[in-house]
Amino acid sequence: MLIINVKENETIDRVLSRYKKKVKDTQLLKEVRRRKSFEKPSITRRATILKAVHREGIKIKEMND
Repeated sequence: MLIINVKENETIDRVLSRYKKKVKDTQLLKEVRRRKSFEKPSITRRATILKAVHREGIKIKEMND
């Protein structure tokens, strides 16, 4: 849980921007999205392998051009 201390005479816009920055820095939203649904470890591994194969294909294609 994130805690934002509000200082005296501080606008709500300033507090909100500090909150957004802290959420982005801690990657809280990424963690929430990851935990939203369960994904089997085998599916996660397969996705990373397919991404790597795709990247390699792009590199090879660029080298041939």
